[in-house]
Amino acid sequence: MASVRALSRPTRGLPLSQISRQTSASSRRWASSQAAEAPLEDLEDSALGAPPLSEEEKKTFRPWKRQADRKFALPSGRYNYHAPKYDRGPLHPVQPLPSSEPTARDFVPGPFNLPRLRQTYLSTVASDIMTLTYLHTPPGTPKKEAPQRLREWDDSSPYHKNRPLRAPRGAPVLPLIERDINFTNIPEIKEITLAAYVPAALQDMDNLLVARSALLALTGVLPEMTKTKSNVQQWKIRAGEFAGCKVTVRGNEAYEFLDRCVNLVFPKIKDWRGVKASTGDSSGNLAWGFTPEELKLFPEMEVNMGMYPPKVSHS
Repeated sequence: MASVRALSRPTRGLPLSQISRQTSASSRRWASSQAAEAPLEDLEDSALGAPPLSEEEKKTFRPWKRQADRKFALPSGRYNYHAPKYDRGPLHPVQPLPSSEPTARDFVPGPFNLPRLRQTYLSTVASDIMTLTYLHTPPGTPKKEAPQRLREWDDSSPYHKNRPLRAPRGAPVLPLIERDINFTNIPEIKEITLAAYVPAALQDMDNLLVARSALLALTGVLPEMTKTKSNVQQWKIRAGEFAGCKVTVRGNEAYEFLDRCVNLVFPKIKDWRGVKASTGDSSGNLAWGFTPEELKLFPEMEVNMGMYPPKVSHS
């Protein structure tokens, strides 16, 4: 009836065609509003639909308030997985997320490659080293005290009282204490440092540039310059002059470089006797050297040997 009254006033004096158009438009609006208010009876009932809410439930249904209360009652990340803060070794049952995982604490994009030597170490060598060096310690065994490596003063003089301990016998510096190998400290390759000493660079700096180019080709990292530390008059060496370069590679780059040495360079060296067992500092570090002729056996140097000046043979 409201629609009829609304149409009675504006239709006075209008033509019949315009009145019919307004009547049909208003009837359509009325039909659409009636359909919106009425339930959708033409659709079949589904078991997945939620039951209708009562008037009391409509007043108390406030999901945003429930979410706000839950935020203070239970932390949002309480039931989420949290990576351990400490890396307890490659064989520990609880492992942190890999660095390539976006949710990891030490997220780094990558790795984009997995060196074969590193894969062999993680799958075979690490467990073999732990098995070979295993020492069974029964539960309840008291821990060994750290050995006394510094010498004490005797009481032969009153001046020895309250004096600090003396240096170790036979060496001015204490060597590192070797710890028992377990799943937390299995030996692995941490880094590889390549250093080149070029005495000819004291007279001609071009020799040093060639050495830097060679190390850059081998590692892909720009080497840093090194200076001499002391004066040697007979060799015409003065302290503070540039006479070498060095570069350090870590991670997958270190494994890739060692892989090239073992599989490509060492087999090509004529009468190669291996790495001496007495080399290094007896604290886990090893050292060996390459002659200029052996350095050319690396694939990065061999294919581009024409780009290096002839002075590379003297560096």
